[in-house]
Amino acid sequence: MFFPESQVRVWLYNRPTDMRKSFNGLAALAKNVLEENPLSGQLFVFINRRRNQCKVLYFEPGGYCIWSKRLEQGQFHPNPDHTAKQLLALTDLKMIIDGIDTRSVRYHKRYEKPDSSTSKSTK
Repeated sequence: MFFPESQVRVWLYNRPTDMRKSFNGLAALAKNVLEENPLSGQLFVFINRRRNQCKVLYFEPGGYCIWSKRLEQGQFHPNPDHTAKQLLALTDLKMIIDGIDTRSVRYHKRYEKPDSSTSKSTK
């Protein structure tokens, strides 16, 4: 079963991907095109040209895993920008998989814990 951690980084590859690629081909895309380490435990999301098939590559201790979904009807609706890769929130990935069009979703401001590296020490 596919249970990613809540703090994992999710990268969407914004170009159409040949779904015949498997572990080695998708890991090569993650390393060479997205310029990320495929062994880092991050999730790498690939969608085909017709947007009816999706693969998620990730590394667990012991080896690579691929999660795949093919839609019988409809399409995946990511919100692509013009770069090769796009950082997604885990909730965005869940919405894309569930068929929610992320282009029409409104986000409201929420509390965000400040980054400890940018906060000033008060000693």
